[in-house]
Amino acid sequence: MSSGDQPVTVAPGVPGRAAGRRRAGAARTPTRLTPEEREARGRAARRDAPRSSHGRWEPAAGRPDPVALLEAQDATRIPELVPLRYGRMLVSPFTFYRGAALLMASDLDRTPRSGLRAQICGDAHLSNFGVFASPERQVMFDINDFDETLPGPSEWDVKRLGASFEVAGRDRGFTPQDRKAVVAAGVAEYRTRMRQMAAARNLDVWYAHIEITRLFEELSTVTTRKQRARAAANVAKARTRDSLQAFSKLTHEVDGQRRIVSDPPLVVPIEELAPADAERHDLDEELRALIRSYRRTLETDRRELLDSFDYVHAARKVVGVGSVGTRAWILLLLGRDGRDPLFLQAKEAQESVLERFVGRSRYPNHGQRVVAGQRLMQAVSDIFLGWQRVTGLDGKDHDFYVRQLRDWKGSADVDAMTPSLMTAYARACGAALARAHARSGDRIAIAAYLGAGDSFDRAIAAFAVAYADQNERDHAALVAAVDSGRVAVELGR
Repeated sequence: MSSGDQPVTVAPGVPGRAAGRRRAGAARTPTRLTPEEREARGRAARRDAPRSSHGRWEPAAGRPDPVALLEAQDATRIPELVPLRYGRMLVSPFTFYRGAALLMASDLDRTPRSGLRAQICGDAHLSNFGVFASPERQVMFDINDFDETLPGPSEWDVKRLGASFEVAGRDRGFTPQDRKAVVAAGVAEYRTRMRQMAAARNLDVWYAHIEITRLFEELSTVTTRKQRARAAANVAKARTRDSLQAFSKLTHEVDGQRRIVSDPPLVVPIEELAPADAERHDLDEELRALIRSYRRTLETDRRELLDSFDYVHAARKVVGVGSVGTRAWILLLLGRDGRDPLFLQAKEAQESVLERFVGRSRYPNHGQRVVAGQRLMQAVSDIFLGWQRVTGLDGKDHDFYVRQLRDWKGSADVDAMTPSLMTAYARACGAALARAHARSGDRIAIAAYLGAGDSFDRAIAAFAVAYADQNERDHAALVAAVDSGRVAVELGR
């Protein structure tokens, strides 16, 4: 049920505004807004934040130093991995953008707000969408990264997504006209799908999902046969990315036991992180405790499945761009025999970059925040998705969320995209984002705010150009910080 469908107490003459908190024990019959009232709420939001207002961007007076914002995040990260993070962000304005979610959240806080909230991704750039397996073994397309998820302004996700296509289009050398068409197509798809969701029944919205075969059918009129063949090959490759593939690629046999292969600093087995026997024992026990406690966050049937596997080995693994330096473990478990692996990833969940701007999470554990947001936004989620908090060897508490390392996961090859293929991909991302927002936000109000015309589409396309310019300036600031010696960097990993 979306938040727009929740019973609300309405103040007289003010559609959608709560009359006040209900006192404990007081009986009151809630009033549910009608679809007409929700539409009126969406249209009324245009007065405070006209759709055209989203097209303007310029840095606010006193805008924080972008490098200083990034450096502030270093305090909670593994020190020896921080230079690797900067090395990945330094590669191009596009890789910088991927790691700069905090910078954009800080900037969006100074832009107009529609007041129409939803559970948002918080880092909805184009590389955070992709394919993965459903529990029924169908290949799905959806958002696949929720480290920053939190309830917030729905348009923030759209702006981050739109700007990511502008930045990626520049990286690919597309013309300004082609880049504008890509961004506008993705936003138009978001707007169109949201209007479709507004007219749908609540259960139909909840059951909606994007299977890859259906996606190919929908995009068949705007892609070539060669493009579809390449996309199908990528999906076929994703089907091979599972625990068995990770087992063959990431492990080898040592003294008759299966062990994760060392590839520092990207993959470091626990015995290399804690060479002393006592330290290694403590670290091993920390990870075993994580697994034991995490199982309680799973459904009963999935606990039984997890219990059929035994923990064997673990390693620290570097992942992503923006996440580099946070604690991430890969955990090898074995089932019926030595050829029945399960690879889990335990990834640290820190405070969302959104929290200082939209309010703190209601969950005491950031791993739980990530899992709750993912389950709300994704059509289907990994059967092993759960969370836990552990006390590390540093004596500090660290929150984690856990999932399978690989389960038919795949992402788009941006470097191979033509303008037409990127346009099709933008549409797919826009559709997935609309479905995600419709599950948690007031889809009728959001659809009414967006409208039937292209005013919002054109505004986001204009914003994307201006913000891509800002992103290039921020990337240049990081380059200058590296050149001056202010920031240490490790390249090529």
